Amino acid sequence: MTIFMDTTINSPLSLTGRPWQMPDAAVERAGLAIAQRHGLPEIVGRVLAIRGVEIEEAQAYLAPTLRDMMPNPSSLSDMDVAAERLARAVRDGERIGLFGDYDVDGGASVALVQRWLGSMGREARVHIPDRIDEGYGPNDPAMQALARDCPLIICLDCGTLSHGPIAAAREAGADVIVADHHIAGETLPDCTGIVNPNRHDDESGLGQLCAAGVAFLLLAATNRALRPDFPGGKEPDLRQWLDLVALATVADVAPLKGLNRAFVRQGLQVMRQRKNAGIRALADVAKMDTAPTPFHLGFLLGPRVNAGGRIGKADMGARLLACDDAQEAAGLAAQLDEYNRDRREIETQVLLAATEQVEARGVTGGLVWAADEGWHPGVVGIVASRLKETFNRPAIVIGLDDDGIGKGSGRSVSGVDLGRTIHGCVQAGLLLKGGGHKMAAGLTVARESLEEAMDWLDAALCKQGSDRIGPRTLMLDGSLSPRGATLDLCEMLEQAGPFGAGAPAPRFAFPNVRVERAREVGTGHFACTISDGTTRMDAIAFRAFETELGPAMMQNAGRTLTVAGRIQIDEWQGRRKPKLFLEDAMVATH
Repeated sequence: MTIFMDTTINSPLSLTGRPWQMPDAAVERAGLAIAQRHGLPEIVGRVLAIRGVEIEEAQAYLAPTLRDMMPNPSSLSDMDVAAERLARAVRDGERIGLFGDYDVDGGASVALVQRWLGSMGREARVHIPDRIDEGYGPNDPAMQALARDCPLIICLDCGTLSHGPIAAAREAGADVIVADHHIAGETLPDCTGIVNPNRHDDESGLGQLCAAGVAFLLLAATNRALRPDFPGGKEPDLRQWLDLVALATVADVAPLKGLNRAFVRQGLQVMRQRKNAGIRALADVAKMDTAPTPFHLGFLLGPRVNAGGRIGKADMGARLLACDDAQEAAGLAAQLDEYNRDRREIETQVLLAATEQVEARGVTGGLVWAADEGWHPGVVGIVASRLKETFNRPAIVIGLDDDGIGKGSGRSVSGVDLGRTIHGCVQAGLLLKGGGHKMAAGLTVARESLEEAMDWLDAALCKQGSDRIGPRTLMLDGSLSPRGATLDLCEMLEQAGPFGAGAPAPRFAFPNVRVERAREVGTGHFACTISDGTTRMDAIAFRAFETELGPAMMQNAGRTLTVAGRIQIDEWQGRRKPKLFLEDAMVATH
């Protein structure tokens, strides 16, 4: 296996204008030490070192287990009182209401609790709010309606800031538990318990969990509280539903570190068993013909689950994930797939208009934003994410309705806390409501306050340094040749996974390769073959023709370039081979 290391690559001629950074000598030494201590290939040791793994942690990092990583659920504030109240509801046969968010995290959290209750012969009444008619989070009418039938309501992936609706439910006679992860305010709603690692007084250190992860710990604590007298006589094994937690963790872009890595690693193993009828149907309609990876969860399954809440029926994702009937699941999955196609068409139109607004306004401050009438609130978050990737700035996109009320979503860049900043703008009286977490947030704003609110947010984000962010650096793990990018190497690198937010997949430069068979495939994707003269390797760049990369690669077809990207195993008709997922290129220097 030939592996070329080169720490001198820079990219003044990068086709996307991004600098490339190779690992420095200290990282190489640390990687070598990890490899020698644990009997690993040097390239795997380097990948671990670049991701901050210490030499003593390497073995546990490579094989994270829930048993080793699982914290004491009681470390979360309010956990014990919440678990005891839920245990009492189960023992006494009380009907339980579940109020969940309309995204993947909310739907997976609801389905997780439903499946847990169902294993003990209990049912829940579920309410997922309509994005347009009700907006995000609990509202008074829905909470009051649940309270009329349910002595206990659990808010999942929402509720931390819902003082009024929770008070309305309590006045109607229901106890309320919140299992959430969004940034909390200075004061919390008055209810039975708010289990949220991102409340100010929580000392659990679990703030990177998504809501499904919090719900999993709540059920673990409730299992403990119910011992030894479980309804039906058998304690539910929560591990069988880790596929739901893994899906939510990846789709909500939670960092794949610590407990989250164990959730995703073991959740993928559960998902491979295809026991969840809903996930199985969704994988089939998405034409997944290989074992699931974080890529599949984030880019194939997640968007389809989200599609119901974005432009279709808000509860469809939760219904699918909780479904056990194969025929019903197939129908729901097919409908969500259709909604997802519609969503992509709407997204394309809004993205074009939003990009024009941003470019006309100029990218000089700490925030890029766009707003217009009629933009579907179900796609503004996706468009904000795309603007963030294009301009490397926190981005907010807002759709205004006929009454002049704008509902928007924002996405942030590493090191900039957007959720807390938006919460500060609410406190300043410029937003009607808003909140979220560091990397993603939502807001509601009146048209007359729009410009002032965006100026306030821009200034606040500049204080965090967002106006000084240059082009996003492409961090590389080393250099390879097509001859060295073998199937064995790909399999070795998989040992260091799962990869995703907070643990990026390894990226390599391929110096001085000839670009052959350059072409556009699918909808805006660029494909080619790269060759070092002895070995060829297929490469693809998704959505490349929506950026400068696709046209630039076509212009340089047939030339010798240095290209960069991720290598993964491509499986097609039973054949497995390495494939390059191309991210950038530069004119080769000899």
